[in-house]
Amino acid sequence: MEPFSIAIEEGSQVSALLDAPLDARAGYVLAHGAGAGMAHPFMSHVAQGLAERGIATLRYQFPYMERGSKRPDAPATAHAAVRAAVAEAARRLPGLPLIAGGKSFGGRMTSQAQALEPLPGVIGLAFLGFPLHPAGKPADERAKHLFDVNVPMLFLQGTRDELADLSLLQPLVAKLGTRATLKLFDDADHSFHVPARSGRKDAQVMAEMLDAFASWLGAITP
Repeated sequence: MEPFSIAIEEGSQVSALLDAPLDARAGYVLAHGAGAGMAHPFMSHVAQGLAERGIATLRYQFPYMERGSKRPDAPATAHAAVRAAVAEAARRLPGLPLIAGGKSFGGRMTSQAQALEPLPGVIGLAFLGFPLHPAGKPADERAKHLFDVNVPMLFLQGTRDELADLSLLQPLVAKLGTRATLKLFDDADHSFHVPARSGRKDAQVMAEMLDAFASWLGAITP
C-alpha cells in the first residue's frame, strides 16, 4: 500500500492510497462515502479483496474529509477531486483499464462527474451501495444524471439498503438498459452488514460482492 497526495483545483491536495498487485489487470478509482474516509475498514477490505482478485485500487479523500469537516463538499468540488484522482490513477497504472466509482456519496459524485464530461480512460462505473434517496424518503430524482452516462455501470446493493428502495432501483436499472447491471445481496444493509439471524457473516457478503465486481469487470474488458 503506497500513500501519496493528489493535487486538485485551487492548489489544494488530498491524501490517497494505492493498492496495486504486481499482476493487476485493471484499476479501480474508489471514492469514500459521506461519513467516513478512505481508511475506513470497509474501504480497506474492498482494496485488499480486489488486490487478491488482480485489481488495483486507488483510494482518496474528498477535500472536506481531508480538512476533518463533516459537511460534504459542493458537487463541483467533489467532481474536481474525482477527476484529479482518475488522472492520477492513469499516471500510476499506465496501460490498465480504469473503473471509477465508490461507496454511497463517492459513487454518486463519480457518476455525476462522468455524466457531465466523460472521465478519461474510464471504461465503467461501479457503485458500492448507490444512494438513490435519503433514508425514509423514497425517490429517484438523484438518478436522472445516470441516463447521461454512456459506459457500463455496476450496482452492488443490499436488499435492506434504506437509501435504495428496490421498488425504485430495479425499474431504474431496467430503464438504463444493457449498460447497467444490478447485483443484490440478501439481508445486507447500506454498509453491507447482515444481521446474525441471516446465518451469514459480513465477510461472506464482502467476498460475494467483490467476486461479482471481478466477474463484471471480466465481462466488460477484452
